[in-house]
Amino acid sequence: MKQAPIKEEITFDDFAKVDIRVGTIIEVSEVIKSDKLMKLTVDFGDHTRSILAGIKQERNNPKEIEGKQALFVVNLPERKMAGEVSQGMLFDIGYEDKLQPCLACPESIMPNGARAG
Repeated sequence: MKQAPIKEEITFDDFAKVDIRVGTIIEVSEVIKSDKLMKLTVDFGDHTRSILAGIKQERNNPKEIEGKQALFVVNLPERKMAGEVSQGMLFDIGYEDKLQPCLACPESIMPNGARAG
């Protein structure tokens, strides 16, 4: 892998605006109108959200991540894609570097909704 250059420097205040939380993926389902997207139903402790993730072609079995905890950005505006609404973004590692992506997840079980940062 060729290392990508480090992105433009941001302030701590910029970083503090990003709300990253632990959630448990309770269901992974098809997005009929998309070749890439899967719909994740994610438990954040006090609520659940639907989050669309482009993992359909990245994994032999996208449902293998059901029951796993991962990190999600939860303060992005809702976005409609392929006829479905996404209420956040899955954090994963590797995709931008053309590697087989994997989940960014806590090393031990954490309460759903716990904040990263």
